[in-house]
Amino acid sequence: MRTLRIRTFTMLCLLFILLVPWIFLVTAHFMDTKSLSFSKNQPQDEILQRHLTDTIHMIEANSDKWIDPNWQSQLHTELQQAKMDVVIRSASDQVIYQSNPGRSGTLSSTERFSLMENGHLLGEVVIYLPKSNMVQLISAFAGLLLAFFIIGVGMRRFLLRPLERMSIAARQIAAGNWDVLLPWSRITEIAEVRDGFEVMVKGLQQSYQKQAELEDERRFVIAAVAHDLRTPLFALRGYLDGLEQGIARSPEKITKYVAVCKDKSAQLDRLVEDLFTFTKIEYLETELHNNTVDLKLVLRNAIDSLNPMARQKCISISNHSEGDCIVSGDMHLLERAMNNLLDNAVRHTPSHGEIMVQCYNDNNKVMFTIRDTGPGFSSEELERVFEPLYRGDISRNRSTGGSGLGLTISQRIVRQHGGELAAGNHSEGGALLTGWIPVNNNTGSD
Repeated sequence: MRTLRIRTFTMLCLLFILLVPWIFLVTAHFMDTKSLSFSKNQPQDEILQRHLTDTIHMIEANSDKWIDPNWQSQLHTELQQAKMDVVIRSASDQVIYQSNPGRSGTLSSTERFSLMENGHLLGEVVIYLPKSNMVQLISAFAGLLLAFFIIGVGMRRFLLRPLERMSIAARQIAAGNWDVLLPWSRITEIAEVRDGFEVMVKGLQQSYQKQAELEDERRFVIAAVAHDLRTPLFALRGYLDGLEQGIARSPEKITKYVAVCKDKSAQLDRLVEDLFTFTKIEYLETELHNNTVDLKLVLRNAIDSLNPMARQKCISISNHSEGDCIVSGDMHLLERAMNNLLDNAVRHTPSHGEIMVQCYNDNNKVMFTIRDTGPGFSSEELERVFEPLYRGDISRNRSTGGSGLGLTISQRIVRQHGGELAAGNHSEGGALLTGWIPVNNNTGSD
């Protein structure tokens, strides 16, 4: 839709106000004079006075010829030149002569006088003077009023009404109605304000939706954390009460109770640490301490730290990394991400299983994969595996532990480094985690 600048609209309004009265004036002048000329050779008052004097003298001097057709014809010629009309009435108010029977004196000036002779009334004469400029002035004034009316309607339609609707829309937006329709206008400035309003509304709506999502997630996290903290705390308190009350009397039973308490305290420590890391990554702006990092070394360190846990379940971890796998990133965060991935694989791989780790350079990406021989992911788990605090039915088994934040934290860390992490199932069975991080082309910088 084409729009006008408000200064252009104002200039057009002024031009319209000047043009319409002029059109009305010219039209009235043309209808009155049958001419578009406004030229004047002599002052109108002097010409009119001279014609009036001549006409009065002609009528007074020839009172005996009022009924003479030749004289009447001569008078008619003079009146046409002077653009005047005359009505001569007798003493008995009978019309003796009328130059123009259709002439109306409503908008014309008249001169009236009576002729007396030897004390006797000869008649009455009414002279209709040429029409004045009153009609033209009235027409021009009517045109001016019409122009103001049209301009008022236009300003109401293109300026005031859109602004009123904008004000109403702003109040509706403040009340939380995001679906309000903003008014259109042909004035550029108002259209720009409307566009700005629309952008603001979309931004507010997105912020509100994000805030609502964060609030829902916060409530979910609080509920899930309360649930996950309550279970090990309840077990820990139960075993400690058993020790305090002397339920465990034999050394073997005491050792078992202490081992369970240590396991539950370690589980609580792991959950709190995961929550702290997740909060820093998700809600706080964590600054990356970028350095040149060898991802093969990171994976090797992660394998070394998880080997004791894997040996307890007779799980073998094989490393098939090859080539240069140099990336730019935060060494500590990347180790945390890989530890989480391997920890998840060890927990969900059955005894005597196998975990295969691979890392290689693929063009401008360093690819890494972690595959296990566990049950893999269900279709529901594949859709929600990276959601905070989500754990599938199998992972809710307390023997596997897990806080439900390990994979979420790993994906956030990989994305912070410009890469991506995805979950799937291998064609031969087992879970398959695949990720990549951009290659560090400036290998000489730290």
